[in-house]
Amino acid sequence: MIAREPTLERLDVARQLLLEPFGLDETHLMQALREIRAHAVDDADLYFQYTRSEGWSLEEGIVKTGSFSIDQGVGVRAVSGEKTAFAYSDDISQASLMDAARTVRTIATAGQTARVKTPARKVAKSRSLYPGTDPIATLDSTAKVELLGKVETLARAKDPRVIQVMAGLAGEYDVVLVARADGTLAADVRPLVRLSVTVIAEQNGRREVGSSGGGGRFGLAYFSDAQITQYVDEAVHAALTNLESRPAPAGELTVVLGPGWPGVLLHEAIGHGLEGDFNRKGASAFSGRIGQRVAAKGVTVLDDGTLADRRGSLNVDDEGHATQRNVLIEDGILRGYIQDATNARLMGVAPTGNGRRESYAHVPMPRMTNTYMLGGDKDPAEIVASIKKGLYAVNFGGGQVDITSGKFVFSASEAYWVENGQIQYPVKGATLVGNGPDALTRISMIGNDMRLDSGVGTCGKEGQSVPVGVGQPTLRIEGMTVGGTA
Repeated sequence: MIAREPTLERLDVARQLLLEPFGLDETHLMQALREIRAHAVDDADLYFQYTRSEGWSLEEGIVKTGSFSIDQGVGVRAVSGEKTAFAYSDDISQASLMDAARTVRTIATAGQTARVKTPARKVAKSRSLYPGTDPIATLDSTAKVELLGKVETLARAKDPRVIQVMAGLAGEYDVVLVARADGTLAADVRPLVRLSVTVIAEQNGRREVGSSGGGGRFGLAYFSDAQITQYVDEAVHAALTNLESRPAPAGELTVVLGPGWPGVLLHEAIGHGLEGDFNRKGASAFSGRIGQRVAAKGVTVLDDGTLADRRGSLNVDDEGHATQRNVLIEDGILRGYIQDATNARLMGVAPTGNGRRESYAHVPMPRMTNTYMLGGDKDPAEIVASIKKGLYAVNFGGGQVDITSGKFVFSASEAYWVENGQIQYPVKGATLVGNGPDALTRISMIGNDMRLDSGVGTCGKEGQSVPVGVGQPTLRIEGMTVGGTA
């Protein structure tokens, strides 16, 4: 058997799901794009999407909910200068496609027409970062229910103080097809799965919560017995640790952040500030600072959509551009921003493969994929031992950031008080308050243990949510403001 080239295979899958059932072919796509380009626009694209998703949840020892949905449609966009016209429909047909094309082309200056030349067809450069499998079909319903039951059994057997277990299993099969005004065709077949575990433990009338989980772009077979056990162990450990926690101190303290998921602070406090739209408009604390030092030496931050099987990775972005490994900050120097096609054109730079949208019903914008800081040369134990008095935060809950000022507030869900290099006790209610650009300059030690998160991140921006990844090594940051309860 001769295997097909993956890019062509994905295009074929997209045609079979998104064009052929509706009597469409590439000729109809080019016709719609010609209709838009009959008026003078700077860019235009069509975005077809088919999404099949499923979710199961367990609570109080039983699977309480199960859901299944199919969504499909097309988004049509025209761009003129800084203005975008957008229309979408869940009716995939030639008539709705042409109606949308005539609607969005009105964004061009009144009376401004263009001489249309049909561009040569070209297939977008692509990657092969994950299998084009339907993860929902990789386990039958009985096996999915048994998997969630296993979470319940393992968690309750772990410790008698565990009084409640909640678990969720989700799978998604997403197929997209992009046709651009320059003749480019691109497609992607995107599997995505996630298992989440939450436990509540009780001791002497006090209750605390712990959670864990993970996933990525692969099938449900990833959740082996060993993987499930790891998630359960982490969730139970977090809950039991918090049962012993004391009120967190407050003040200006040395803070050490653990590796992996604490990179969500990096994502929020710094990553959003490096997105092209905010910088083009001068609304970011990093605007106009390319080539300048914005962080301590040794700090290198990347956004990389090319990591195999990762939750934030894409073979092509939602504008048909191949994803890239983008160096944003190199040894403390700002090197670039994250770009979609529109902001890249307006800023005179190349797109970076970061044009993303929640669905066919949304416009693309510059968004992160997998954002992380590279490791340094310090042993993590050495970094914790260097704390005279301070906080060691190994896990985070929610947070907020103001893009313009860079100010952030983050709550630590698992943290410890450290004195003279020794962990003393867990603390509760620790909140980190600071300024993203300022925090970058206060990093004094970088661990050699860079780790990506387990595959749970979802990023929100302007009402749109997309899956992302984060990561970092153990970091020591000087003089951070900690809001506590003590």
